[in-house]
This record gives sequence, C-alpha cells and structure tokens, in this order.
Amino acid sequence: MSAPLAPALFTALHDRPAAPLCVGYSGGLDSTVLLHLLGTSDRSGGLRAIHVHHGLHPDADRWSAHCERICAALEVPLAVVRVNVLRDGDGPEAAARAARFAAFAAALAPGEVLALAHHRDDQAETFLLRALRASGPDGLAAMRRWRAFATGRLWRPLLDFDRDALLAYARTRGLEWIDDPSNADHAFDRNFLRQCVLPLLRERWPHAADALARSAALCGQANDLLADGDAVAIADVATADPHCLSRAKLRMLPEARRARVLRRWIADLDLPPLPANGIERIEGEILHARPDAEPVFRWQRAAVRAWRDLLHADVERPALPGDWFADWDGRAPLSLPGGDCLALERADGFDATVHVHARQGGERMALPGRTHSHALKHVLQDLGVPPWERERLPLLSDAGGDVLAAGDLAHSAAFDSWLRARGARLVWHRDGGHGRQAVSCDPTAADGN
Repeated sequence: MSAPLAPALFTALHDRPAAPLCVGYSGGLDSTVLLHLLGTSDRSGGLRAIHVHHGLHPDADRWSAHCERICAALEVPLAVVRVNVLRDGDGPEAAARAARFAAFAAALAPGEVLALAHHRDDQAETFLLRALRASGPDGLAAMRRWRAFATGRLWRPLLDFDRDALLAYARTRGLEWIDDPSNADHAFDRNFLRQCVLPLLRERWPHAADALARSAALCGQANDLLADGDAVAIADVATADPHCLSRAKLRMLPEARRARVLRRWIADLDLPPLPANGIERIEGEILHARPDAEPVFRWQRAAVRAWRDLLHADVERPALPGDWFADWDGRAPLSLPGGDCLALERADGFDATVHVHARQGGERMALPGRTHSHALKHVLQDLGVPPWERERLPLLSDAGGDVLAAGDLAHSAAFDSWLRARGARLVWHRDGGHGRQAVSCDPTAADGN
C-alpha cells in the first residue's frame, strides 16, 4: 500500500454526519474496511453494526460468529438479524438483496444513517447491469453517495475507491474478513461481470471501471435536472388522493416526460418498480382506455387501473368475501378480512348491536335530507367510489336489515342523526392507510402506545 492510501481512505469520511451510524456489516472485505475506518475514527455521533443472516450458506452461522468477534474487538455493538429470503421471479440475487434491505429498513432508528461499503468497482458493475436492462438516466445513475432511506439516510462513503485500494488497506492493517464462495459463481449476473467482463474490458481500457463510474455520476447529474421537471409535472397531474392521477392531464404531457412521471409516481407510492414493459402496457391498455372501461395492469401484487378520468395505483387488496358478516357493538375496533378495520370514535358503542357484512347487490339507503331511499349502487357512483373500493366496502345494517352505513362513505339519515347527537364518527381504516391515521384493531392494545 502506498503511503497516501490510508489518509485518502480516511478522507472518504469527510462528509460523515453527526447523526448516529449503523454499518451494514457482512463480514466481507469491503464492509470490514468500512467498519474499521469508522470504528477507529471519531465515534462521537454513535456507531453500531448490523449483520444480516440470510441462512443461504452452510457457513452462515460461522460468519455471524466472526462478525460478533470482530465487532467485540472494536467495541462496536452488533445486531444479527435473521431473514427468510423469498425466492421469486426476480432471481436469488434480487431476493437476497430485497430481504437484506428490508432488514436494514426495519432496524434503522429515526434519523440514523445506514453506512454501506459499496466502492467504485461496484458502481461500474451496477452501471453495466442497468445498461443491459435498458435503464434510462435514473437507473444509469446507479448508486448515490447519499439518499433517503427508511426513517433515516443511506451513506456510501467509499464510492471513490476501487477494491484494490480496500484490499491494500485491509492487508496492511492485518484485518480479517470472510470470502463468500458464492462470489465466484458465474451463474450470478454481478459475479459474471466482475470475474469475466470487467477484466476483459480492463485489458483493452485499463481505466474502464473509472470511466463507467464517471458515466454513472454524469447520469446522476442529468437525472437530477430531469427530476426537477418531473416534480412540476406530477404536481400538475396530481389529485387530492396520492394514489390517483388525472388521465386527461397525463395525456397532455410529452411521452418521454409522461413515462418518467409514471415511474416516479410508482416509486413515491413505494410500489414495486414497473417491469420493462410496464410503461408500454399502461400507455396502451390503461391511459387511453374509454371512460366507461375498467382496465387493469397487474405486476408483483400491485396494480394500475383506470376509472373515469383517474389513473389509480396501489397494492392489490382482496374484496370483502360475499358470505362474510359479523355482529358488532362498536365498543372496540372491528377487524375485517384483508386487513381493513372499522372503528366507532368518540362513542362508547351502539345502542344495539349492528350487523356488518359485504354488499350483496340491490341495497338501498335513505340519505340525510332526502324524502325517499336510493339504490346504494347509485349513491356510491355519485360519490365517485371506484369499483375496486366498492368490492371491499363493509356495510352496517340494523336488526331489521336497513342499511345504516357504507363504510365511512355514506350514512343513512337515522344513523347520521345518531352520530351527530353524540359527536361520534364511524371510520373505515383501509389496510395501507391511503393517508388515514391507523388504528389498532386489537381490543387489548393499550391507548397511547
């Protein structure tokens, strides 16, 4: 290792935040170097580590024990988190990464910074992988040094250094690390690039990794400029519900801008990224559909739908089973199938038990201020309730079978008067919230906790 290397690596920490740090520590070379750098520098803001035990390798327990020993020597608190890697259509690499980042997100405290040891060679590999997947500037920007993450931020201080620099640092200081044998398996895309493609590129262009990383940085700058325009466009096509956009206003945007707006909208809703043909499917099947059509595009348990002028995106949620019902006294929140919940607020309960059930069709409701009843179907249409929400809608009926309420969307005249007299309200909490305040559906849960 050349003399200036260690000081140069320590300068990577120049933008170290004052907030507490949590190092993602696998036990491999890269995270070992980062842990050592942070563990032997200023620790006034607080430092801990997290090791994700994927359970995919026979030596996974031994690796966890290694991490515990190294952290103990550095006097860095370590949390070992075991995860179940769900194999799906995205492949084992993506599944393991998803499980790992979910564990990081769950473990991160509010305001805490997750420090990861990605370096310049990782950046070059990510750029190539995303280019091969036909990514645009946002994808080709690859990994950012800083970004928001969970309830805190994510920091990658080593992006300006290659693996050889980290290896030299580790050897000079006698550091110990784990060599995961799966890193040599060419069946994984990233390993194939690392072991086969990038060495060949370096034979012809010795600074290939530097150039690819620099291209990623330039794409990041371009994407930042485009993102400013995306924010303006999203504000223009938005509605009061963040899950809905105006189809008419979307159609007025240039096609390229519209594609970016749709991707950002999906990302802002924390839905799975659209597949490669997602924009094409939305454009061809959803955005330009007739106003009376109800098309839907589904992927990874999420869906984009059209209804009237609205484009709606959310996770798929099950309809309320047609044969489901429950008797409810209103004293405690009522859990519904699929994760929804009904709550009677600011009242001790109903005067008599009500019947909660799914729509059967043909129901009618006598609305406040009206002299006769109306078909519930027409009431919901007039309120602008989309069909997929109607499928989940719980109805409240009295002992005589008269409909008192359709969720918290419509009340009968009698039920409305009862609520007003007590200053009470009925709330239908959808699973996932839609911006609504969550309520515990566990009657044993303590208030205020």
